[in-house]
Amino acid sequence: MAGNSQRRGATRKGKNKAAGSGGRIRRSLEGKGPTPKAEDRVYHKAYKAKQDAAKRQQSKPKRPGKAMAGADWIVGRNPVHEALVAGLPVKQAYVAEGAERDDRLRDILKFAAEHGLPMLQVTRAELDRVTGGLVHQGIAVQLPAYGYADPEDVMADAAAADGIVIALDGITDPRNLGAIVRSAAAFGAQGVIIPSRRSASMTAAAWKTSAGAAARLPIAMATNLNRALERASAMGFTVIGLAGEGEVPISGAPGLDGPVVIVVGSEDEGLARLVREHCDSLVSIPIASEVESLNASVAAAVALYEVSQQRSGLPTAD
Repeated sequence: MAGNSQRRGATRKGKNKAAGSGGRIRRSLEGKGPTPKAEDRVYHKAYKAKQDAAKRQQSKPKRPGKAMAGADWIVGRNPVHEALVAGLPVKQAYVAEGAERDDRLRDILKFAAEHGLPMLQVTRAELDRVTGGLVHQGIAVQLPAYGYADPEDVMADAAAADGIVIALDGITDPRNLGAIVRSAAAFGAQGVIIPSRRSASMTAAAWKTSAGAAARLPIAMATNLNRALERASAMGFTVIGLAGEGEVPISGAPGLDGPVVIVVGSEDEGLARLVREHCDSLVSIPIASEVESLNASVAAAVALYEVSQQRSGLPTAD
């Protein structure tokens, strides 16, 4: 019978009975977290603007990087040619594909062929990458890392020969370093000692300025220059420091007939206080009163000449 609530499957409806939501309404009110930024919503115009800005940034030319272009790179046609002629050691040599063959590039390629130096041909983009964006003119060479000698070994060899060692206190210009190395080799010094901190190192610029002398003269790197000077004194060296205010001219410095360490100070500050204290004497180079001081590399060259003259017994220059 219709409306019979007792039949199977029938439901009984009452005025006060309501169907439950099963928690759907409560869950829908909980939310889905914070609203994403406009630039992170793919359908929003701010998202497209962000993507366009990223593409423009990627298309910009990159600045020369520091990670790839180290101090051991020589780039450019004239610098590369000069480096090869000077006998600088070369780890890798690169030439860009399609590089314009001018006279200088022909000279480089001829030198490389005559001396068995392989030239690796790469794309210009690859050469840009490995040199960090330096202006290479289609040619670049990479120098190997310099192999520094041990300060103890340099001083031991010099002590055995009653020789000369140059110690540099804060020379920060690699060209000055290279020039001092060249002078040291020219006047028969047994080696050069530089500190590991606050000092120029044997970079491509120093190699080039040394005109190949860095390949013949040992250069040592000391962790602590003052300790190296203490060790030199203990080994019988006379340690003399170049100082403009030194009361003794270098020609009158004591102990020049035995092993000598000549200490040259930085370009701006001269010798540091502790370094001065480790010198047996401070000596000066007489110059005209109108000139305040000499360049560090020039002062080193003059001192080396004067000491070598004194040791050889030859007349000194006026």
